[in-house]
Amino acid sequence: MGKMMAYCGLICDECNAYKATINNDDALRKQTSEEWSKLYGANVKAGDVNCLGCKSDVNFSYCGMCRIRACNIKRNISNCSECDLFSCDKLEEVFNHAPELRERLR
Repeated sequence: MGKMMAYCGLICDECNAYKATINNDDALRKQTSEEWSKLYGANVKAGDVNCLGCKSDVNFSYCGMCRIRACNIKRNISNCSECDLFSCDKLEEVFNHAPELRERLR
């Protein structure tokens, strides 16, 4: 099976929220919530670490309100590489944190 790519180019299958959800792994949810809380300076609760990819209805809370996700849904495209505006300001913000996504989308 191929890898599931998010609208922005992240690989959903490699995300701990996705792994914890498909394996119903509460230990991984807890570990991920602690790591993300420190990394992003947020209060991520283990119970919120559930996601089946940004193209599903089961999303991690941040992914559910992602501007890139909303834009792709509105434009009815599979990912940002299909957009006439590639690469827009919203996507450039993501590339600042994960520059490898630019090449993946190209």
